[in-house]
Amino acid sequence: MKRKAIRLVVILGAISIIGITVIQVFWVKRAFDLKETEFNHNVNIALKNVVESLCQYNGTDVPSTSVVDQVSSNYFTVKVNNMISPEVLEYYLKAELGKRSLSFDFEYGIYDCSDEQMVFGNHVSMTSLESSPEKIEKADFPDLTTNNYYFGVYFPQKEAQLISNMGIWTFSSIVLLVVLIFFAYAMFVILKQKRLSEVQRDFINNMTHEFKTPISTIAVSAEVLQHPDIKEQPERLRNYAGIIQTENNRLKKQVERVLQMSLLDKEKVDIKREEVDIHKILTDVIQTMDINIKERNGKISFLKKAAKSTVTADKLHMTNIFYNLIDNAVKYCKSMPEIEIVTQNLKSGIEIVLKDNGIGIGKDEHKKIFSRFYRVSTGNVHDVKGFGLGLNYVKTMITAHHGQISLNSSPGRGSSFKIFLPFR
Repeated sequence: MKRKAIRLVVILGAISIIGITVIQVFWVKRAFDLKETEFNHNVNIALKNVVESLCQYNGTDVPSTSVVDQVSSNYFTVKVNNMISPEVLEYYLKAELGKRSLSFDFEYGIYDCSDEQMVFGNHVSMTSLESSPEKIEKADFPDLTTNNYYFGVYFPQKEAQLISNMGIWTFSSIVLLVVLIFFAYAMFVILKQKRLSEVQRDFINNMTHEFKTPISTIAVSAEVLQHPDIKEQPERLRNYAGIIQTENNRLKKQVERVLQMSLLDKEKVDIKREEVDIHKILTDVIQTMDINIKERNGKISFLKKAAKSTVTADKLHMTNIFYNLIDNAVKYCKSMPEIEIVTQNLKSGIEIVLKDNGIGIGKDEHKKIFSRFYRVSTGNVHDVKGFGLGLNYVKTMITAHHGQISLNSSPGRGSSFKIFLPFR
């Protein structure tokens, strides 16, 4: 899928999801407001009926003015003209609220104007026949500036119960959430596949370039060796034979790298653990790389600060790890390469720091640099040879040895790789 098509799919999908979400939120809020309005209306009617029932019970006249006052969204107060019996009040409250299917747990408190305080309170569960009367502290129900008897009714779980009664809206919101998660996951998979496709394309381009040069060189050399006069020029014959051997070894190494990563994919890497000397391995690798470094008029220094340098590891993989790091330090240096290697002991292992004066790596690429096939862009994908497999191999093998690797680098200031390997 082309980049423009992917971008269009993501944008249209995002707009659609945002639109659906906005509409869903609007209608859910509207439905909740309607439920709340219906609840407040039914509570007002129920409390007015309670007052009428209390007046009939006490033999007093029903107040002509409005007696119900909604102090907050879930707290109502009701004025009455006489003392209130808690048992009678609770009976009428449960009866009237039950008639209107208001199965909401509530608390009520009774204010006695003769004592000027809340004198009784109780928590009532509409789903249980049992209740637990208890004395209400003055702070639990706010006092009103009044010289009348009143009682207050408080619905502590009003919002939660209203939401629980919005069955279809709750279900549709859950479905929308699932759709959002699925969309986000689908976009993640698409972008990941797009990135993988780009990485694989770059890998094929790099591999083609890496194989094309030695194959062409071998072809030219073979063509020269087929000339009849080459037998009379033994020095030239040896020279072209040496070129073929060199390029063949180069091809062999590239193929081995690809096969090596293929084995890592299948988790078939055989790690042969033995006692190895990190100082000895580094010394051997430095000697091998010394010719390439001197050809660039560079230098490499090795400072052995670690008193104990023996670890349990695979010698071959350890050699490849340090070879890859030093090789990168040489390849990614535009001037004369200067490499510094320092070892030191930590509590449970050895730390190796490898610094160079190369082109450096931006912070936004530090996490990607150890990914397979990833190569830092330097303006031309083929200006530095490689497949983008080296650092991924280094990271994989250090992790397999229960070690750690970190990078400290910035563009133009070189790179510093810090490796920790446990003794066992």
